[in-house]
Amino acid sequence: MFVDRVLIELRAGKGGDGCSSMRREKYVPRGGPDGGDGGDGASIVLEARVGVNSLAAYANQRLFRATKGQPGQGSLRHGRKGRDQRLLVPPGTTVIDADQHFVIKDMKHHGEQFVIARGGKGGHGNTHFKSSTNRSPRESTPGDEGETRFVILELKSIADVGFIGKPNAGKSTLLSHITSARPEIADYPFTTKHPNLGIVELSGERCFVAADIPGLIEGASEGVGLGHEFLRHVERAGLLIHLVEPFPADQTDPMENYAAICAELEEYDTSLAKRDQIVVVTKSEIEGSKAVHQALMEETQGPVHLISAIRGDGVQNLLEEIMNRVEQRREDLIAAGEEVLISRESARTPAKQVKRKRLPPHLNGLTANLSNEMQAKDFHLDPDAVETDEEAK
Repeated sequence: MFVDRVLIELRAGKGGDGCSSMRREKYVPRGGPDGGDGGDGASIVLEARVGVNSLAAYANQRLFRATKGQPGQGSLRHGRKGRDQRLLVPPGTTVIDADQHFVIKDMKHHGEQFVIARGGKGGHGNTHFKSSTNRSPRESTPGDEGETRFVILELKSIADVGFIGKPNAGKSTLLSHITSARPEIADYPFTTKHPNLGIVELSGERCFVAADIPGLIEGASEGVGLGHEFLRHVERAGLLIHLVEPFPADQTDPMENYAAICAELEEYDTSLAKRDQIVVVTKSEIEGSKAVHQALMEETQGPVHLISAIRGDGVQNLLEEIMNRVEQRREDLIAAGEEVLISRESARTPAKQVKRKRLPPHLNGLTANLSNEMQAKDFHLDPDAVETDEEAK
């Protein structure tokens, strides 16, 4: 289940109470106060981690409560601190205060973390109140309450490339053809109900992350249809691939569909209209698609690709142009001092190293070759053949 927006309640742990205790032992006069301090309550920490792809873990559990600190005890025994609770979210998660509706933190990078709810401090035992004028204090302080916050976690997918277009334009088909992602594909609109991400790998180390954004419709910027539920996933895509279906099933004009999507992007965020974009006419196997391709080139006054995701026609040329633009954008970001965002681990995993089994002493080293036939006096030591313990490991 893909979840990209949740409202959760976070309650940090309460600090443990301080102890009020007096030392009373036989033959120990004037023991004095010996109450220990309470332990600090546990905090709640949010951490962005590559490999966590949605907020589904927070869909059914809305309350997260950290452990409280233990109270202090006599004999100057301090209470145990609560162990911090760590909540993992995908990179690209925006943390919003649910009451005031301001952004607390935009977690874009892997490993980024911060304390969202701080635990309460432990109370003081009566040893903190002893003085020359108050030698037998009886007072102690309770632990502080932990912070309680209501926050909204909103995921905006981090991808190098975002596929946009009307429903049934062929976005999911193209994504399944060039990546190992397997989105649902059917001949009816709104088959895709959530963004799908996949890693496109070309020659060598050249690769990029592509996101299939669910089909846009007119009025999406105002919340029509799924509206903002998927429009926000376009915000972080550095390059947009605008797919145009030559002959839509609803008999609409492809030129008007192209203009409508561009208008919705500009209405939602003016910066999206200025985002680098590649226009692609899909389903080239359909007769008459070349005429639509030519008309769209005249309309946009720029290059337009004509592809068939089913047969693979023109897909490789499209991928090469996408890769070139992605690499150029990464170089520009690095030159500007910005960090390139990473949303998923590479599909390549290093080969697992086989660890040698450690042998017992009598089977390892110089004694391994000794037997009834080969005694120690018959064994000739070759200094170059000696294997140290470090080498054996």
